[in-house]
Amino acid sequence: MPTVSTSRLVRATPAVIERALTPAALVEYEGTFTVHEVSETDAGWLVVAGRRGLELALAVEARENGLAYEQRGDGPLETLETLVTYAPENEGTRVRLRSTVSTGLPLSALTDRVAAWKRRGELRRALDRLAADVE
Repeated sequence: MPTVSTSRLVRATPAVIERALTPAALVEYEGTFTVHEVSETDAGWLVVAGRRGLELALAVEARENGLAYEQRGDGPLETLETLVTYAPENEGTRVRLRSTVSTGLPLSALTDRVAAWKRRGELRRALDRLAADVE
């Protein structure tokens, strides 16, 4: 399973980043899915999102200085796990996103590589949108 990551220095304090990184906002920042519902669970939140007849559920947990989520049940991928962390750096906050993906399809060496390429784009888009919201 390929893992992709990206990071960006955002000109905002960690407290501002923490307020902006709600489970729903994180999914929306990625730009692929629209959030339909967010419900609280004992472990965090369950975010239901989708687009054009496709729906997925993401179990989101708060972590120290970040969030983690993974796809639950049926979805477009066999595995989708993402970790978001942030820490103060210089006069802003370094935000890092790391995601592991697997399609579960034949020729996984190729299909997983394509999924990872697409996922990297989603992570970069999320950082750009987060920065636009808070800077």
